[in-house]
Amino acid sequence: MKTCIYPGSFDPITLGHLDVIRRAASIFDKVVVVVMINAEKKTLFTLEERRDLIARVTRDIPNVSVSFSDDLLSRYADTLGDCVVVKGLRAISDFEAEFQQALINRKLNPKLETVFLPTSEEYLYLSSSVVKNVGYLKGDISNFVPSEILPIVSKKLCEGN
Repeated sequence: MKTCIYPGSFDPITLGHLDVIRRAASIFDKVVVVVMINAEKKTLFTLEERRDLIARVTRDIPNVSVSFSDDLLSRYADTLGDCVVVKGLRAISDFEAEFQQALINRKLNPKLETVFLPTSEEYLYLSSSVVKNVGYLKGDISNFVPSEILPIVSKKLCEGN
């Protein structure tokens, strides 16, 4: 059985993230979506809240599980055994950062490989930062986040103002 890890901050999860999860689930036997800490980002949702939002929007995908970790991805991967990392790419700038991270992960854990999935064209522009920026200014984010969590994300963004 081949397992992949799809790591990210997912603050909040977007339709672009969900697209990558669904596509990874069609390729791999098991997909573990893991919410990670990114020290460079100020988050809107807690790790637990992000895990719960992802679990809500992926509950119809039987081979997907959701977790969170405050550890290095390279060490977290060791807890799962034989697995690969899946990362979505939107643009060349994503590739540069993700390629560097893949090399660091492989240096820290020589068994850990990374697979890149290019984003679907309809989500090229989409990021959690875009959702937060539009939402903070009370713009319509319904085309950016899964409908199951839209009220939760909208409410949290309004509370942030």
